[in-house]
Amino acid sequence: PDRDHAAFVSEGRSRRVLAAAPDRSLLLRKATGRIPHGGGRRLAADSEGYQLLYRWIETGAGGPRDDGPTLERLTVSPDREVLTPGSLRQLSVTAHFSDGESRDVTGRAIFESNDAEIAEVDEAGLITTKSSGGLFAVMVRFGDKITAFEGTIPFHSTPAVAAASRPADDELSDIDRALWRQWDRLGIVPSPLAGDADFIRRATIDICGTLPTPAEVSDYLSDDRPDKQMLLIDRLLERPEYASYLAKNWAATLTNRGGGYSTSKQRAGTALFSAWIRDSIASNKPYDRFVAEILTATGSQQSNPPTIWYRATRTPQEYVESIAQAFLGVRIQCAQCHHHPAERWSQEDYYGLAAVFARIGRKGGFADAEVPTNELIFVRTTGTMRHPRTQETMQPRALGGPLLPNGRYDDPRRGFAAWLTSAENPFFARTMANRLWGHFMGRGIIHPIDDSRSTNPPSNPELLDALAAGFVESGHDVKQLIRTITASRAYRMSSVPLDGNRSDKQNFARFYPKRLTAEVLLDGMSQVLDVPTTFSGGPGQFPAGTRAIELPDENVPLNFLDVFGRPARTSSCECERSDEPALAEAPGMVNSTE
Repeated sequence: PDRDHAAFVSEGRSRRVLAAAPDRSLLLRKATGRIPHGGGRRLAADSEGYQLLYRWIETGAGGPRDDGPTLERLTVSPDREVLTPGSLRQLSVTAHFSDGESRDVTGRAIFESNDAEIAEVDEAGLITTKSSGGLFAVMVRFGDKITAFEGTIPFHSTPAVAAASRPADDELSDIDRALWRQWDRLGIVPSPLAGDADFIRRATIDICGTLPTPAEVSDYLSDDRPDKQMLLIDRLLERPEYASYLAKNWAATLTNRGGGYSTSKQRAGTALFSAWIRDSIASNKPYDRFVAEILTATGSQQSNPPTIWYRATRTPQEYVESIAQAFLGVRIQCAQCHHHPAERWSQEDYYGLAAVFARIGRKGGFADAEVPTNELIFVRTTGTMRHPRTQETMQPRALGGPLLPNGRYDDPRRGFAAWLTSAENPFFARTMANRLWGHFMGRGIIHPIDDSRSTNPPSNPELLDALAAGFVESGHDVKQLIRTITASRAYRMSSVPLDGNRSDKQNFARFYPKRLTAEVLLDGMSQVLDVPTTFSGGPGQFPAGTRAIELPDENVPLNFLDVFGRPARTSSCECERSDEPALAEAPGMVNSTE
C-alpha cells in the first residue's frame, strides 16, 4: 500500500532502506536480528525473503505502479484431501496475476491450521496430521488473497464401521442424511438414541430454560404414542418460558444493556425492549421481519421499543460490528484499519456498511453514558461517512452487496434490510440456522457461531445448507427451525461416548454435554428447593417468583449470576457469556447467600 511504502522509504530519515548499501538498511538489519528489534528475528540472511528485499532496495525500492500487474487469485494444490493419522502432506501454492502470469509462491505464503490438535502445518506448507480423526482447514495467504486447504482424517480405516448401524434411508430426514454421510466418510460410529428421561430434560432446558417437573417426567415416560417427542417439542414451544428464555439470549446479542457506561444507575427502557423481543418470539414473528424492524426503527422508546438498540449502538464501528456479528455471523473488526487478514473484507467494505447509518439522527434525551435517556431516532436528510485513509465519501453499500439508494427521501437502512433478509443473501439464513444449531447442540456447524470465514469452514456444509434452505422455505419460521433441529438424530442421541466417537468434537456423532447457563442454573436451584430467588434493583422491586430468565437486562445485581458467566452485554459477541469453570464458582455453590 502507498502509505506503507512511504513509511518504509521516506520516514525515519530514510534509514529504513539504503539503496547505496542495502545490507545496512534498518529493514534488513532489524529483520535478521543484527540490531535489537521488538518483533524478534524474522529472516535469515540466506533466505529467499532476505534476497527479495535486498534486490528491491538495491534497485531503488520502487513503489506500486498503477500499470503494474495485480494479484487476482490464489490456488492451493491439493485443495482438499482425505489423509491418515500420522501422515505428511506438502501443499503447493500458485499466485495468478492480471497479466496472465502464474507463479509458485509456496515459499512466501503464510500457512495456518485452524485446529492444531488434528493437524499442524509449518512455514513451508508441510502438513503433519496427529493421531486423532476429524476435519481441519489450513489457511493459505499471499499478498491480500486467501484460500484454504480442507483436510479429512477418518476415525476408522473403513466407512463400513459407521454404516453398520445406519437406519434405512426412508427413516431419515434430510438433516439426518447429511449427518450420516459425514459419519460414513469419517468412519465414525454414532451413539445410540438417548432414553426418554434424558430427552425430556434436555428439550425442556434447551427450549424453555427450565427443568421438567417430576410430574412432567412421569407423564412423558408413561406416554406410549410414537410421536410423543414432537408433541413434547410443540408443547414446549407454546410455553411462556420459551419466549422468555430466547428473549434473554437475544437481548444480550442486541446489547440491551441496563447499566450506563459511566454510572451504575439503572437506565429506563430496557424492560420495554426486552418485552418487545419476548412478544416477537412468543408470536413467532418471522425472523426477517424481526431483524428489519430493529434495523429500520425510528421514533421514541415508548412508541417503538426497537429504537433502544440505537441507544447502545451509536458509532460507525458499533453499527458495522454489531450487525456483522449478530446477523451475518462475520467478525469484521480488523477491516476497520486494514484489509482483513483472514477474509476478503476491506476498509471499503467496512465503511460502505457504516455509511448505511451515516444519516441516523437523535433528538432529546441524553448521551449514552447518562441515565435515564429517551432519545428520539430519526433519519436526517444529509449525512456522510468518509474513508479514514483516502477521505473519500463512501456510498452506502451492503456487505459484499450492491450500492443502496441514498437520495434525500431515501432511508438507506431500508435498502440494507431488504438485501439482508432476502432469500438470496448468502449469510442471513445460514447465520441464524447455525446460531440455533449451536444453542441446541453446544457447538455450531461453524464454530464459533459468529465467526464465519473461508478459513473457518463449516464442519458439515451439506448440513448447514439444508438447515438454511428449510429456514428460508418456511418463511423464516423460527419455531419450525427449532422443530427441525430438535427432531434430528444428532439432538436425540445419548451423550455417552462410544469407542467409535470418543474423540469426535465437531461432527455431532454424540450429544455433547454442556453446562447450564447462569440464569438456568439459578432458576433450577430455586425450582428444586422451592425457594424463589429474591431480585432487587431496577425500577422497583421485582415481584415474588420472578425468574432469572425473565430479568430485563444485566443490571440486576446478583453475584451468583456474575460468577457463573452472565454477559455484560457490551458487545454482540457470543464470547461474552462464559461457560468455563472458574474458582469462584466453588465457594459460590457452597456458601453464597442465595
